[in-house]
Amino acid sequence: MKLVKPKKFLGQHFLKDLGVARAIADTVDACPDLPILEVGPGMGVMTQFLIPKGREFKVVEIDFESVAFLRENFPQLEENIIEDDFLKMHLDHTFEGRPFVLTGNYPYNISSQIFFKMLDFKEIIPCCTGMIQKEVAERLAAKPGTKAFGILSVLIQLWYDVEYLFTVPPSVFNPPPKVQSAVIRMTRNKVEDPGCDVALLTRIVKQAFQQRRKMLRGSLKGLIPEGHEFGTQRPEQLSVAQFIQLTNDIAEKVQS
Repeated sequence: MKLVKPKKFLGQHFLKDLGVARAIADTVDACPDLPILEVGPGMGVMTQFLIPKGREFKVVEIDFESVAFLRENFPQLEENIIEDDFLKMHLDHTFEGRPFVLTGNYPYNISSQIFFKMLDFKEIIPCCTGMIQKEVAERLAAKPGTKAFGILSVLIQLWYDVEYLFTVPPSVFNPPPKVQSAVIRMTRNKVEDPGCDVALLTRIVKQAFQQRRKMLRGSLKGLIPEGHEFGTQRPEQLSVAQFIQLTNDIAEKVQS
């Protein structure tokens, strides 16, 4: 069968370096025994290294050409190819509600949306690995006080420990993206209850970073208590724990 032509509207950049593909596939070994769901397998360059791991394994692919290629070249996957949009899937049905590892060479145009969806199903996704745009990987792993620290950093790090594993050059893709790529691993931390209203925290984080150059007393005007200790700081200066404290202080103010 002829190779699948990458489609720009799907954000497809097919990995062609087998060494890199194997290295990404091996990132799931840190979370042994769990079933694996691969997002956007394309022509199966990573898939071929995930199958021999002997775990329950499914792939989800939205591109009909790629699905046809996978069916022809990986007949052992026939019952485990999900032709669907990952962002619209009910993930609690994927492995009958059991926890699983999420992995893939994620489409760069929806990678942030993929991770926000992961948060909605964090109780059944204890581990997520894969390749994304380097800039997004840096945001996920960023520390407070750095330029990369933002909405994704806070909301992901609230629930996951993030490891930036290695950088991947554009030359190993077809077509080569205009940006560098990176491989990350996110492992669920021990937090069950962060001790605050998570919906309010999410609103505060998003509002604060939408005007990240402003001090918090400006970006959160009307929300943040007068003279609050974090009022003169900018959002990237606060740690996740400090955002939790700020959320509780704002909740207390609203209630009073």
